[in-house]
Amino acid sequence: MKKITVAVVAALALSACQQDKPAKPVTPTEQAAQAEAKFDLNDLNQKAAYSIGQNFSKQMQHNFDSLKEYGMEIDTALVVQGIKDGFEGKGQFDEAQLAANMQEFQTSLQAKMKEQQDKLAAEAKKKAEESKAAGDSFRAEYAKKEDVKTTDSGLMYKVLSKGKGGDKPKVEDTVKVHYKGTLIDGQQFDSSYDRDEPTSFPLSGVIKGWTEGLQLMEVGDKFEFVIPPEIAYGEHGSSRIPGNSTLIFEVELLEINPKANAEQ
Repeated sequence: MKKITVAVVAALALSACQQDKPAKPVTPTEQAAQAEAKFDLNDLNQKAAYSIGQNFSKQMQHNFDSLKEYGMEIDTALVVQGIKDGFEGKGQFDEAQLAANMQEFQTSLQAKMKEQQDKLAAEAKKKAEESKAAGDSFRAEYAKKEDVKTTDSGLMYKVLSKGKGGDKPKVEDTVKVHYKGTLIDGQQFDSSYDRDEPTSFPLSGVIKGWTEGLQLMEVGDKFEFVIPPEIAYGEHGSSRIPGNSTLIFEVELLEINPKANAEQ
């Protein structure tokens, strides 16, 4: 959002361009030539100048649109007029007034941004509290199911199917898995099955619930994990996972150290 602020301020500041420079007289012949040239941009410098203006307007419009979420509207006709007046050396504000206008605008924008951020933070906190309560209740019921085991960390798991047995991965290993992840309401947020492509990762580089749970598995095993937020994404969550979410994963361990196995 800082970029938006800077860009908007730059647009406002542009209205003061060359304010103190006297406008160069334009003869009637030159005026007629310029009027005709704006519809026939064949000269390189003309095309470059027009392109600069058009590109500037696109960039500014994007930033102006972003301000609407804070209830702030920028009159683009006044922006254009300010630029025109600035280049002609007849801007309505002196340097002190320009600085005061931009400071007032920045102060207002920052206040509105903070207000919205506080509102979003309050909503996220409330949602996280609700997610925690729902997750606690879900895990209490899940623990009553047949064959469910719970570790000291709070990780819950049950075996869906067994492989042929063999080694279990260690924390320093890389594993190859197929998996599906859902929230407790059944909403799916990720699946390697849907992509039809298993994934490989260092066991030390994932959430604690996965690091712990996969070390309980042997190649070919398929487990269901129910992972509390404390060993998942915590109170802040991630881009697709609300804060304090309990997560459910179906995980199938395909290989341990797949790169090393491929080289053998």
